Amino acid sequence: MTDLFRAALDAIPESYSEGIFEGRRYRIEKAVLAEDRSVKLVARELGGRDYVSLNHYRLARGDQLRPCEMLEAKVRAFVIGVKPIEV
Repeated sequence: MTDLFRAALDAIPESYSEGIFEGRRYRIEKAVLAEDRSVKLVARELGGRDYVSLNHYRLARGDQLRPCEMLEAKVRAFVIGVKPIEV
């Protein structure tokens, strides 16, 4: 897992937030579980149909990214590219 991806994921606020990605606004829900060893993130485009979902695990043998029914490249691009906005 790249440090850039992990830093970007950590920068997304926990619980509810909103962000802009590729000119579209998203609602983002992020839960940090298991004493910071697991992150679940779901983002839905407001007024649109796009959807991003992932689980990220911080294991002793290294980080594991598990996109939910989508390409890993899409998940990585979203997490790295989304810009938080004030709600």
